[in-house]
Amino acid sequence: MLFTDRHDAGRRLGQTLARFRDSNPLVIGLARGGVVVAAEVARALDAPLDVLVARKIGAPGHPEFGIGAIAPGATVLNTSVVNRLGIADAYLDFAIARETREMERRESLYRQGRPLPPLQGKTVLLVDDGLATGATAQAALDAVRHLGPERLVFASPVCERDSAEALLAKADEVICLAYPRPFRAVGLAYEDFAPTSDAEVLECLAQSKDSQAAVAGTGGPA
Repeated sequence: MLFTDRHDAGRRLGQTLARFRDSNPLVIGLARGGVVVAAEVARALDAPLDVLVARKIGAPGHPEFGIGAIAPGATVLNTSVVNRLGIADAYLDFAIARETREMERRESLYRQGRPLPPLQGKTVLLVDDGLATGATAQAALDAVRHLGPERLVFASPVCERDSAEALLAKADEVICLAYPRPFRAVGLAYEDFAPTSDAEVLECLAQSKDSQAAVAGTGGPA
C-alpha cells in the first residue's frame, strides 16, 4: 500500500503541489473520490475547492471496462476499442444517456445550480484519487479547458504511466506521486479505498467554503 486513505494521499499530493500556492489556484476535485483528495490539496494551498462530475461509459456486460467518459459539455470515446468490440451506436446512445442522467443528478446535488466560477486567466488544478484508463480525466480536462483557464494541471496520487502521458495532449502538466509497475488497479495503492458517498463530497465542499470565508473575514492568510 502507498497511502492510508484519500486524506493521506491528498496531504502528500498537496506537499508536491505547494509550488502553485502563489498562483492563487482553483482546486477542482473529480467526484466522488477525487473531491476528498482535492480537499486536502486545497487546504494545503489555502485555495478554494470546487467539484466536477465526470462519468465513465462502460462496455456492454463489463461496466468497469471504460470505453469512454462524459463530463459537462464533453464526451470522449475510445473509438478503436468501440470498433474492435463492435459496440453498436444504440448501446452508446443508451449508455451516454444513462450516465448523463447520473451526472446531472450529482451536479444538481453538489452544485445546486451554481456554475463553476470564471476560469479565464486562472491556474486550475484538476485532482482525482487515481488514474487508470484516463477516460474520465480526459473528459474532465476537455470540460475545464473549454472555460479558458490560463494553466490546467491534472494531479493524482497514483497513475498508470501510459494514461498519464496521454493526458499531456489535454493538460499543461500532469503530476502523479506514484506509477506502480505493473499497474493493476487504483484501489491497490490504498489501505482504505472505500467508496466516497455524496454526503462526504458535500462535507468537503462545505468545510472548504467555511475555511475560505474565514480567511476572507480575516483579510487573508496569516
